[in-house]
Amino acid sequence: MVANRRMARSMNVEIYSRRLETFRVTETIGRRPGLPPRSYRVDLRNRQCDCRRFQTLHYPCAHVVAACAKVNLNVEQFVDDVYTLNRTLRVWENEFPVLPDLSTWEVPPTTFELVPDRGLRQNLRGRSQSTRIRNEMDIREKSEGTRCGLCRLAGHNRSKCPQ
Repeated sequence: MVANRRMARSMNVEIYSRRLETFRVTETIGRRPGLPPRSYRVDLRNRQCDCRRFQTLHYPCAHVVAACAKVNLNVEQFVDDVYTLNRTLRVWENEFPVLPDLSTWEVPPTTFELVPDRGLRQNLRGRSQSTRIRNEMDIREKSEGTRCGLCRLAGHNRSKCPQ
């Protein structure tokens, strides 16, 4: 909330309708360098802002704070009950049972034996196999065989070149 109040000081607020509680909030300092400052529509009655933080987080964004400051409204009324200390304490008011000592736990006996699948084990010898799934992009056209590095003719290699 402190950061939102600090950012709200550098915003221009135009009142569109005091009765409907709608405003146009323009950032005087752009957040991103090189881009012009943006303007946002704030609707306090429906709890909406064009930046979408207000309706997503159910917490007033800097644009809402600026609009409330313009018409002397208390911003705290737009904070959802989820963020209150009373609601947070209600989560922890449930009692948790005390766990008995680990040695007294009853462990049911296993009725079956787990047997590992040897085919799924990793082969430790040789070059590791690729797990990549291949598709039609990986299929190459057949070449005419090896070509000689000297004369570029097929059928022999550099060591057996007749030239």
